[in-house]
Amino acid sequence: MVAGNNLRNLNVRWLGKLPYQEAYDLQLGIHKDVSNDNSSDDYLLLLEHDKVITVGRSAKAENLLVEKNELLTKKVEYVETDRGGDITYHGEGQIVGYPIIRLTDPKKVIPYVRDLESVIIETLKKYSIDSFTKEDDTGVWTKKGKIASIGIKVSKWTTYHGFSLNIFDSLDGFELINTCGNESEKVTSIHSFNSSISFQDVAEELTKNFVKVFNYIEIDKQFSQFTPRQLKTNKEFNIDSMVKRGVFNPSKISIPLTIKGNLPNEPSRPDWMKVKANLGKDYMSLKGLLKEKKLNTVCEEASCPNIYECWSMGTATFMIMGDVCTRACGFCDVKTGKPGYLDLEEPLRVAESVKSMGLTHAVVTSVNRDDLEDGGSKFFADTIYAIKNLNQDCSVEVLIPDFKGDRKAINNIIEANPEVLNHNLETVPRLQREIRTAASYGRSLSLLYYAKQQGFLGKTKTGLIVGMGETKEEVLSVLRDIAKLKIDIVTIGQYLRPTAKHRAIDRYAPIEEFELYKSYGESLGIPHVESGPLVRSSYHAKDSFASV
Repeated sequence: MVAGNNLRNLNVRWLGKLPYQEAYDLQLGIHKDVSNDNSSDDYLLLLEHDKVITVGRSAKAENLLVEKNELLTKKVEYVETDRGGDITYHGEGQIVGYPIIRLTDPKKVIPYVRDLESVIIETLKKYSIDSFTKEDDTGVWTKKGKIASIGIKVSKWTTYHGFSLNIFDSLDGFELINTCGNESEKVTSIHSFNSSISFQDVAEELTKNFVKVFNYIEIDKQFSQFTPRQLKTNKEFNIDSMVKRGVFNPSKISIPLTIKGNLPNEPSRPDWMKVKANLGKDYMSLKGLLKEKKLNTVCEEASCPNIYECWSMGTATFMIMGDVCTRACGFCDVKTGKPGYLDLEEPLRVAESVKSMGLTHAVVTSVNRDDLEDGGSKFFADTIYAIKNLNQDCSVEVLIPDFKGDRKAINNIIEANPEVLNHNLETVPRLQREIRTAASYGRSLSLLYYAKQQGFLGKTKTGLIVGMGETKEEVLSVLRDIAKLKIDIVTIGQYLRPTAKHRAIDRYAPIEEFELYKSYGESLGIPHVESGPLVRSSYHAKDSFASV
């Protein structure tokens, strides 16, 4: 047993399906913090990968049984890694664990690996599967073949990479390799013994045994939601039900009944949450300018409650690439559907409007454009360049989508050099899939760290909405994850349902709770936390940027 972990905290995160490179970047970000002498936190990341063959430092070329170009036709990624071991396959139906823990003695790598094997063996016992290890090899075997592989690396006393355990019978990828360098190795899965076991069953059991074997006392477990395939059920998420009802289709006008503005079982809005409309000269002037330039703003499209305050101060958040989004979110009032063509003159018109408004800090966001090959990232970059060309003294903040994790697309943004790169987490892990049709807590964290890793010189930023069903403790856990990745600015605000068709408000967080989030986040080392009922991503954006 790796002793001493009872003095450290274990943070367990089920991240759902996450591509290999994104998970690797996230590991590096967390590893950088855990390996710090002042850190008392360890992590166990649990997830599922898309099809990928990974090659360790001691791999032999002949153990890949097909040409690399054939892997492309099979949509199997090929990645050379810095872990130990030979060649292995990850894919759908396999749970992967990445323990990022600080060892008490970095020379005791073999005892650590044996402990990982013990975790897997104890997990399989739960399902009456007899398993064993081999003295001259690493991994776990059953009478039917190898069921789990292990490949790790230790740097600065701290582990990363980890283990994989086959759950489903989706083993075709192993036919492309000599598994772990052994041409006679047979591979099996949990479902070859018991097909009723789900990902959630295994994730829960692995967590319990990891805590026991590694002797942890303080545990923080945050699980993203499991898909119906992973659960082996027909679960329907709330957001999918909303899409079916036409919530995001403006042509469907069926609206639920409200009483005094509240849906059934919804709390009444506190007096301090009510906003006074200010339709003064400055507001109307800005509205006229935006209409003249044929520009969209997230202020209008997303029904932001701060529109009167911000517009009366001459500030707005430009929304580029149209007003129709390819995704749907339960909290958002932007239309969902098939977007139109890009307006190639729009970046210049945004830049001209920034100049007309006399802005010294411009904020630009967009709808999701999953219909475009690069997600609209080049168009985003063109807008940044246009603003900077016409406004030499204006800083630029961008609120970007995840671009499906595409590193080339994210690089387009980084190379345009905005002063602030914002990408919102929106909610806690447990509610991600419940609220958004295409979202990943792990992907969003990985994106934010990737920007730092690539040498982005500006500030990174993210935001959360509360009141959608999360708990206070879950928000505090998210703040801890954010702090690990050295994100510079965080915004936290109250969810306000844009229409009666949208997700119901679960609760109104009291003022004291927002104050707690600010003080706690900044005590963790986050440079600036803007937290309050009416706070939104771009609320007081200029002041937030100036504070860091």
